[in-house]
Amino acid sequence: MSTAAIEALGFCAALLTTFCWLPQAWQTIRTRDTSGISLWTQALFATGIVLWLIYGVLIASWPLIGANTVTLALVLIILTMKLRYG
Repeated sequence: MSTAAIEALGFCAALLTTFCWLPQAWQTIRTRDTSGISLWTQALFATGIVLWLIYGVLIASWPLIGANTVTLALVLIILTMKLRYG
């Protein structure tokens, strides 16, 4: 498989796994209902995303950097809403 094909695969995976968080973030912002969201799960997931982001920076992988930056922003919004609205 060529390097370009591998990068394209990475970008596709990044888009799908990143943008799947948009509906959850939008729903949480719109309703302010966080009762079905686990604080610990969100905190651990955010920590994992930070580690993936660091890894992406260290290996200079733009799919990892881009996807994890956007995902981290969305998860932090959800986490902030969970902390604020319980």
